[in-house]
Amino acid sequence: MSQDPEIAAEQALTTKLYQRLDQLRRQTRKALDQVQKARAGGSPQNRSERDAFAMLHQNRLSQLEAVEERLYFGSILTDQDEKRLIGRIGLTNADHAALLTDWRAPAAEPFYQATQAHRLGIKRRRHITTSGRAVTAVEDELLDLAAASQSELSQADALSGEGALMAALAAGRTGKMGDIVATIQAEQDRIIRSSPQGALVVQGGPGTGKTAVALHRAAYLLYTNRERLAASGVLIVGPSRLFLRYIDRVLPSLGETGVVATTMADLLPGITASAPEDPVQTQIKGLAVMAKVIRRAVRERQRLPRRDVAIRVLGRKLVVRRDELDAAQAAARKTNQPHNKARVAFVSNMLGRLATQLEQKLGSNLTDASRAEIVEDLRTSPEVRTILNLCWMPIGPQRLVSDLLSKSYLLQACAKELSASQRRAITRPAGQPWSASDVPLLDEAAELLGQDDSAALAERRLDAARWAQNLQYAEEVLAMHGINRVRGVTLADRFTPTEVHMTLAEKASSDRQWTYGHIVIDEAQELTPMDWRCLLRRCPSRSLTIVGDPGQARFVGTHWESVLDQALGRGRWRMAPLTVNYRTPGAVVRTAQRMARRAGLPVSEDTAARELDDALVRIQARDWAAKAIELAGDLAPTGTAGRLAIVGTPADIAKVRAGIGHGQLAPRVAPPGQNPLDYPVALLTAAQTKGLEFDTVIITRPDQILRTYRGKYAELAGAADLYVAMTRPTTKLCLVVGQA
Repeated sequence: MSQDPEIAAEQALTTKLYQRLDQLRRQTRKALDQVQKARAGGSPQNRSERDAFAMLHQNRLSQLEAVEERLYFGSILTDQDEKRLIGRIGLTNADHAALLTDWRAPAAEPFYQATQAHRLGIKRRRHITTSGRAVTAVEDELLDLAAASQSELSQADALSGEGALMAALAAGRTGKMGDIVATIQAEQDRIIRSSPQGALVVQGGPGTGKTAVALHRAAYLLYTNRERLAASGVLIVGPSRLFLRYIDRVLPSLGETGVVATTMADLLPGITASAPEDPVQTQIKGLAVMAKVIRRAVRERQRLPRRDVAIRVLGRKLVVRRDELDAAQAAARKTNQPHNKARVAFVSNMLGRLATQLEQKLGSNLTDASRAEIVEDLRTSPEVRTILNLCWMPIGPQRLVSDLLSKSYLLQACAKELSASQRRAITRPAGQPWSASDVPLLDEAAELLGQDDSAALAERRLDAARWAQNLQYAEEVLAMHGINRVRGVTLADRFTPTEVHMTLAEKASSDRQWTYGHIVIDEAQELTPMDWRCLLRRCPSRSLTIVGDPGQARFVGTHWESVLDQALGRGRWRMAPLTVNYRTPGAVVRTAQRMARRAGLPVSEDTAARELDDALVRIQARDWAAKAIELAGDLAPTGTAGRLAIVGTPADIAKVRAGIGHGQLAPRVAPPGQNPLDYPVALLTAAQTKGLEFDTVIITRPDQILRTYRGKYAELAGAADLYVAMTRPTTKLCLVVGQA
């Protein structure tokens, strides 16, 4: 049987594009090898230039490697019969003539935006489906109404590239999120290409593609605002580490590699927030008033003794007067420096006052040099250091927050706005691991405290000592061998490690004060006011893509108007809704929405793009765990593609795991500690499924998920978790209900 001529023609184009891609990869590898083989010597400028070229070639090679799948996925035919190929990145031939247009380029916009009513100069749009490097299908949309047949006119309201879109939705999940670059719909494309100025809220129910749209928007902004964002970067904040692993291939596949992705728990360098989250503590520690509480805790470290303090320095009795301490503190606060930096002014002021007092005791006018010596003697005096430290203690954010939360008297003094029960709820033993809700408190403290320069100074002194030791050793080596052509300094430099050249992502991740050009915040409905303070500190431009759905909020009960008006200011954000659920079958969507509305959740209005037979199954079983395992054995995928999730409360999932044991299903389930998405069957709590998707979802005892939490927001939190879990499947949802 002869091949479809259109597929054959597109195959020829695809082969040509991949040949050019392979050629560019070889050229880039060769250039990178040449740079890496260059000698390590030379001037600092030469070394810096070499490192810069190496990083440039490495980033380019990473980009070329990441676009292997579906390099070319569509084309448009203009009214002038110009065929424009659309793909993941732009490609040119050796003469710099365009071969492939980057999907983010203005020339590609009609591929996503053109309709029969607004053709944008396009008369045909073509979608290409590929498997590896082979073209498997071609789908055309005629946009020129004058040339269209009656049957084509009847499809005017159809989804763009419906065949390609439905094929993508029907494909088995792989444990990694796929991009939607080949099937972006007009509604989604308008959001992706929206202006980067200000804060954009992308709201939609589960399955509407919020996360995919946000990631494609990040790639688009990096492409169109390269000069502005190249130096500052883009930060992506996700709800969990599992979620970040799930999406980690999307941006590279879109041609971008230099983005920082993190969770709120991992936002602060050097902080590991591993303690489980408690809903009540999350709510309390997230209150806006906690910023005042932290400020008071800092002020508590600026104290005055009850009376004057007598000390002896250099054989003389001095008096550290309370009124002078008060005046020195007031002068230090007027510098408007953070606590640890303002302390320098306080100490300097008090040393000057004590030096004057000592000068008077000595009964003579000192020279500047003599006075400087006295000031240094005072600075190193244990008695002076003790009293000044007690009056203005240098402290780090971890110690400050730990003391605040572990010492009830301190919390009572600083958190008068909280009730006694609220203070008890957040009191914790000293040394307890940090949780994600502690991170904004630590960040607030770090901002108010500033860096304690004493540690940095000590590190610089240590580096200087190491270099001096290396110099001495180098000179001894040279003298031993009678070598006089090489300077000891040169050899010492070789012994001493040089600066490590980091990528932008590495630099940003290691610097608490780094500010980004744009931030993408996923599942933003979960953020507390303190979370917002923490994130906005990192984006002075307020260029934000905020992704979320109030109907999925567990703890906060988000309403954008109240939260964002407080965080950003009224009128400083805009809404962009998504209205079509592409992921979840219609019967499942409607059932989940009814449950959520009964619980009082503010469900987003959207409609399902697909209806599937037998998409929703409800089963009663006395041994519900065994039934869930049996269903998973019947429905779990057997190949590399496809994912099934068994979802329940932590206790129910533990029971299911025990029931699986070493049985037939065991090899298809991730062992504890490994990524559950790397295996065909994932065992997850309802909260862990946020942002993920599976072919099939089996929910054990939904009524128990509703009872997961305790406290003020328990009912809403449980319903939100169940709503999230119910809307994860692309094909089938099974509800396994316990039977009395």
